[in-house]
Amino acid sequence: MEPLAPSELGMWSVPPKLLQEKLTDDQINEKYTSREWRIVTEANREQLPNFVAALSRQGWMDLRPFYQRRLRWDPSRQSKLIESFIMNIPVPPLFVYEADLAKYEVMDGQQRITAIQEFYSNNLRLTGLEQWPELNGRTYSRLPSEIRKGIDRRSISYIVLLKESAATTEEQTLLRQLVFERLNTGGVELSQQEVRNCLYQGGFNSMLFELAAHTAFRAAWGLPPYSSEEATNPPSDLLRNTFYAKMTDVEVILRFFALRHVDHYQRGMQGFLDLYMVRSRRFTPEDLSHLGTLFTETIELASAIYRDAIFRPWNVKEGKWASSPQRAFADAVMVGLSRNLKQAVLLLQRSEAVVDATKHLFEQHTDGTFTGRGNTKADVRERINLYDEMLRGIARP
Repeated sequence: MEPLAPSELGMWSVPPKLLQEKLTDDQINEKYTSREWRIVTEANREQLPNFVAALSRQGWMDLRPFYQRRLRWDPSRQSKLIESFIMNIPVPPLFVYEADLAKYEVMDGQQRITAIQEFYSNNLRLTGLEQWPELNGRTYSRLPSEIRKGIDRRSISYIVLLKESAATTEEQTLLRQLVFERLNTGGVELSQQEVRNCLYQGGFNSMLFELAAHTAFRAAWGLPPYSSEEATNPPSDLLRNTFYAKMTDVEVILRFFALRHVDHYQRGMQGFLDLYMVRSRRFTPEDLSHLGTLFTETIELASAIYRDAIFRPWNVKEGKWASSPQRAFADAVMVGLSRNLKQAVLLLQRSEAVVDATKHLFEQHTDGTFTGRGNTKADVRERINLYDEMLRGIARP
């Protein structure tokens, strides 16, 4: 199949704005006076009952119910927030983005909003309270009248990032990401992939999660087979796996799609993944179908060739495969194989030759070329191209 989806063919026709590191003082002053990378905000404040009522208005605030993280606040932590309102302890403001006139997207504070909603809808039974233990087990409607009145007088504040903070849609998206990362006040620092999942909801982002459930992919990275219960209630042992809990599995798949465009690589690995996510929002259903098939065929070919050694570097000194897969090597394998899918049958027939040639690559490049020695454009392109050239040599008739 073709290596690029239709929309990817012109994906980089408009180059991203370059970030210059060296400017004269006059240029720096000009950048500042032009208000480049300076946000425009306004502050609002609502009493809790009014805020909850406003949330029910169609389109007023997008809470992104498919929440950013695989880890959620439990009832105990939600209850602590309510206890803070009871005691009038200051609660940090929410931060929202003005998607349209009087329509907002939550950037920071979704967990707090969810806790407030659960409380006022009587779905939250207070638990774990330390200063007000006598209220444990109660819902909002079962609280003493004076406590309810006191909570109803409390307010939640929110700061709005206005649309005029950036000129173009792409700049707006990247600025939202920057602000979200700086504001991350949820108690547990979000990984960069978790941040992307917050801000780039859509077909492509959803597809990344679907692909992360692929049996061969999960096996390659030491994750148990996917079960439907995982989407709503992941088992605790899986959540203790940071590779899964921090969405690194999803990021690995994003790396595959993005690094197929390595000639446009810029802003470092994480910055380039951000750019690809921004531009992926233009993908059509046809694009997503193409990309999903491309990934599936590539991971299945990689699994069939390498079996248990998939994505594991060859340890030259010990003469055996490493005990764990490695992301930089996985990048080379996946992108290289995706470029040669038309020769998949031949590569599979010659899988022993592919494995032997892979060992030889590690023997030739003991400087860390294939194990993430560096993530500059030259480093990434070198390991992908070396692996690609090796495959092409084996796949010759």
